[in-house]
Amino acid sequence: MGVWEIAGIAFAGVFGLMMVGMPIALAMLLVGLSGIWINISERTAMGIIGQLPINATMSYELSVLPMFILMGVFVTRARMSEDLYQLCHGFVGHMRGGLAAATILACGGFSALSGSSLATAATMAKVAVPEMRRYGYADGFAASAVAAGGTLGILIPPSVILVLYGIATGTDIGALFIAGILPGILAIALYLVAIRIVAQIDPSCAPAAPRADWSTRLRYLRSVGPILLLFLGIIGGLYNGVFTPTEAGGVGATGALAFALWRRSLSWDGLIASLVETVTTTASLFLVLIGALVFSNFMNLIGLPAALSDLITSLGLGPTAVILAILVIYIFLGMFMESLSMILLTIPIFFPIVTQLGFDPIWFGIFAVMVTELALITPPVGLNLFVIKSVIDDLSVGAMYRGILPFVLADIVRIFIIIAFSWIVMVLPLMAR
Repeated sequence: MGVWEIAGIAFAGVFGLMMVGMPIALAMLLVGLSGIWINISERTAMGIIGQLPINATMSYELSVLPMFILMGVFVTRARMSEDLYQLCHGFVGHMRGGLAAATILACGGFSALSGSSLATAATMAKVAVPEMRRYGYADGFAASAVAAGGTLGILIPPSVILVLYGIATGTDIGALFIAGILPGILAIALYLVAIRIVAQIDPSCAPAAPRADWSTRLRYLRSVGPILLLFLGIIGGLYNGVFTPTEAGGVGATGALAFALWRRSLSWDGLIASLVETVTTTASLFLVLIGALVFSNFMNLIGLPAALSDLITSLGLGPTAVILAILVIYIFLGMFMESLSMILLTIPIFFPIVTQLGFDPIWFGIFAVMVTELALITPPVGLNLFVIKSVIDDLSVGAMYRGILPFVLADIVRIFIIIAFSWIVMVLPLMAR
């Protein structure tokens, strides 16, 4: 069989195993290892499974993951999501569509501390949707604002997916974190514009809440002040080269622990539970990483990246056409895969092609994360929508599909903006060098 036949069978095998309930990590590991055994040699397969997990998990760069995960767990234990929402509610909730705007802003703040899209969506859904319902917001629009805001969790630094992308491609993780700042701000701005337009077209779906006085606003600001300073300190330290991403993770986890203790929201049992949650989350990420690396080794050994590159050359596709084709592929994969699996499964295949076409690895990392975000809220599946549905089970899926469309359009506009103006991604990393 040729390269394309083998690759087609391999991808079909991964998707087939996922459809019968096997976790994506094990599906990629099993198919990749079996493929190497059958198509290359038993010796090569045994060598990869013997060495690759050790080499991958012993990487110093990976030590940043448990630190940022632990920071996010401590912040959640300290009930920061509620305070962030109340702060944003106090400043913009009185405007038409203001509570939805407050949700986006709070999601942006929480995502900067959690680094996870699904965690941001699930946590903020519990806080924001009941509050928006109380003020008469349409269910679908309220849930969609949370789903869209949740996607910021894998873009605004620190981001777990950007860490894994950096490790998989050898790209500077600190530069990736810095590069995600302006696209994250752009995402928030476009979501706010979408909310404003929807509120103007249909005022009944996004009514205004009562205005908070300045004493209330300042009280909310004081409650989140320390953790906002921690975030600014982490980003500022990375930008100015004061510490490495791994050291930033340690600073963030220590600061979040101090904040949780200061608020008296972390008991001894809570500390143990936080550590256990961090270990289990980290272990699951490592398992996905190992499975993806075995599968990508299989794809490299059979020559799929080179075959794709030759195909693109023969078709005469330009760089922009290739990027748009990748966008379509990610939207399709987003129908049944979550963001981490999509990135780890596809980056080893796409990365050599796009860098050969002249795209900067940092720019492509941010682009890949952004199109993955879009896949998380795009019907007919949209994983963030179903996460929110699982948290608040009386929501209508049809209403969420209708409500999410303005945010999908905002994401598409954002993707085309960074394709047309790549400096939005690259300007801060270049200034930091």
